[in-house]
Amino acid sequence: MVEELGGRHVVEVVQRPDGGPLAVLSWACPELDSSASTAELHVVDPATGVVHDLGRVAWQACSPTWWSVHDVWHVAYLAVTPPGTVGGLAVFDVTVPDADAAGEHRNLTAGMTVCPTALAQVADGPPLALFTDGLDTAIYRLDPEAQRFGRVSTRDGLIDVLTASRSGEVVAAVASTAYEPMDVHAGPPAGPLLRLSDTRPELRQVRWGIQERLSYKAGDGLDLDGLLILPAGKRRQDGPFPLITLVHGGPDGRHTDEFSGGSFPPGQWLATAGYAVFLPNPRGGWGHGHEFAATVANAVGMEEWTDIVSGIDLLIADGVADPDRLGIGGASHGGFMAAWAIGQTDRFKAALVNAGISDWGMLVATGEQATWEVGLGGSAGWEGPGPHRHDLLSPISFASKIRTPVLILHGENDTSVPLSQSTFFHRALRHFGVEHEFVVYPREGHSFRERNHRLDLLRRTRAWFDRWLATRHRIRTGSDPAAPSPQSDLMARPPDPGHITLRLGQGQVGGDRRPTPISSYEPFRVKVSPMALTAMAPPNAVTVAVPGGR
Repeated sequence: MVEELGGRHVVEVVQRPDGGPLAVLSWACPELDSSASTAELHVVDPATGVVHDLGRVAWQACSPTWWSVHDVWHVAYLAVTPPGTVGGLAVFDVTVPDADAAGEHRNLTAGMTVCPTALAQVADGPPLALFTDGLDTAIYRLDPEAQRFGRVSTRDGLIDVLTASRSGEVVAAVASTAYEPMDVHAGPPAGPLLRLSDTRPELRQVRWGIQERLSYKAGDGLDLDGLLILPAGKRRQDGPFPLITLVHGGPDGRHTDEFSGGSFPPGQWLATAGYAVFLPNPRGGWGHGHEFAATVANAVGMEEWTDIVSGIDLLIADGVADPDRLGIGGASHGGFMAAWAIGQTDRFKAALVNAGISDWGMLVATGEQATWEVGLGGSAGWEGPGPHRHDLLSPISFASKIRTPVLILHGENDTSVPLSQSTFFHRALRHFGVEHEFVVYPREGHSFRERNHRLDLLRRTRAWFDRWLATRHRIRTGSDPAAPSPQSDLMARPPDPGHITLRLGQGQVGGDRRPTPISSYEPFRVKVSPMALTAMAPPNAVTVAVPGGR
């Protein structure tokens, strides 16, 4: 234990390449929200325990990286561009002094229209970095004299992890392109990067939808990008198609030209069922620099919503999307945007809200990143009796206007966006008589880990859109890893109108967990339907059906 750190919570540690001192990022306590105001950078001598404080660092500080020029050592790190907590990441740098006085923390990426996402330490040279660049990812290298980053190469799609050899002449990366899932690649930073692993070769046997890059303008003329996935086996001229818009999370996330095969549901999963899928990159994401990302500060749901609408309208005008069969969905901030969308318009015939935010004020009170949530929603309840900015930006405030059927999914143990967000949204929809299902996954956090739950999410979401968008282009593939069996087709069958579903996972019946705690989410008597029990698969699952309406 290093006593001079005073019991602070250590977040990251990296040793100087020559075996010297440690660069240490710490918070005052383990609570995530504390990092917004208490994160600090230190240099620690591992032999003596002596600590040199290099000062306070900004929100989301991470990835400390050593480098030197003219025998002077520096520590670079990533953090959100001050002064707020909402915006793009930047690379900051500080000279490590011989004495106690710390140097100035300088922003080495100020003014760039790309955002850094990772630093790679190079023992014998300046660091490399990954930068988001629209739909792609670029590798940059720091010029030690100019102390600015210069582009080395750009790779289509996503590079998620980057490490470098001692000389920096070879890098290893985890990367994905439009039709290839994440795999390990290696090569010189300037490219080409050759694939070393082949994790899912069987996916090459599946006929996926054509994935197109989109470029279009927002209503105010700002250049935007995104992706369109056409139904498998179809081309644009075969349209119009039912269109599902999937909004990315964050809001600082982005859609890249990678293989859309995750578990949210993935765009290609819907494309194999006959849907066109729109993956927009509205303002707020990290693909176009700090200013682009910071637009949503105190303004979530504003310009990012109209950016999405502009893309949908373009696809309708181009004959790709059927205006009478539009769906929308998202997870986390994408779930917020889906909930927000259906409170602003009734043009969507179905919506999916996965771990979405319904009330920014309540999220400040119950979530784990209150300072950041205030920066997004614009205010907190403790600021006075109101009116509050966050109420104007919360989907719950527009629940009376919702007419779109909604599928609400949430993990029981989510601490990032607590279950109370979906419970509140469900109660509002029930109050106003809106058709919806509410599904709670036990033991799950903000993202789902258990295989059965992931499969259920895939099947359930596709069945939901099938029900309301009435697709006529369903395509089955023999390699479909989650193709429902006759029994699981019963599981995906929507309940009778006017009911909600609370789904309890494997092991609930006769196990450590009982149905009773789930029923306690609602202040009324819950009736379990024996018919629903026999229809479910796997067998150790319970569907709780409760009358809907006001």
